[in-house]
Amino acid sequence: MDDPESLANRFEEHRAHLRAVAYRMLGSLSEADDALQDTWLRASRAGADDVENLGGWLTTIVARVCLNMLRSRNVRREESLELHVPDPVISAEGSLQPEEETLLADSVGLALQIVLDTLAPAERLAFVLHDMFDLPFEEIAAALGRTPEATRQLASRARRRVKGADVPTADRDLGRQREVVDTFFAAARGGDLDALVAVLHPDVVLRADFSPRRPGASTMIHGALAVARQARLGASPAAELHPALINGAAGVVITMRGRPYAVMAFTVAEGRIAEIDVVADPERVRKLAGPVLTDT
Repeated sequence: MDDPESLANRFEEHRAHLRAVAYRMLGSLSEADDALQDTWLRASRAGADDVENLGGWLTTIVARVCLNMLRSRNVRREESLELHVPDPVISAEGSLQPEEETLLADSVGLALQIVLDTLAPAERLAFVLHDMFDLPFEEIAAALGRTPEATRQLASRARRRVKGADVPTADRDLGRQREVVDTFFAAARGGDLDALVAVLHPDVVLRADFSPRRPGASTMIHGALAVARQARLGASPAAELHPALINGAAGVVITMRGRPYAVMAFTVAEGRIAEIDVVADPERVRKLAGPVLTDT
């Protein structure tokens, strides 16, 4: 029989996995932590005396919690999903922690997280649990309250939407990624438009999220020339660039006069920048970029 302390210890053994599920479901690190807290409260009230597969049981609970949060969020969401950049996982270069590695397993970059944000809650749950965590449809169906066949159809529909979004496949070589990002900023600061265009994929997308408080400021720009002309953020003499890993890929945290200002995440594919995702909400940057800014 599980006493509360024993169950708490066993829950901690699964925490990293559960947080990874919640992050991919919600795209928000703070909401993922809230989901874990709610999952623990539900699990501790229910008890696990008769549970044979604790990990599967806890995964089902956290999935249900996240599903409810997504449905509630979709009701009240006001900002455009196209312009929303999910929370990035930010680390100092060379210091990815084991829990961060779990969060980012299977190269869950921001580009994929953005596509996941466009899925309906039930589709997202079916896709994340089956395609990312290999849960059988029977278990996912129990979390959704649907039949396994209906759940399989949800995952299939979500899979088609993810493939249709044509998420770029990032280069794996971090050193090469950093070279490309450094070239981008050198060209921006030198005012070299041709060099900027050369380092960008012709169909590059720049997405800048200034937060729901400034809806008119958020923007999305397509095409190498248009993006190159907007590459002024890192070109300001007052901008300090702090190299960082953004969801495991080369990126930067930007401060202005020592204060958090923005995060720029890059998807480098085939040696050129295919996507740039910017979080330009200083308060959000302060919360997310602590591991980088405290080391500077």
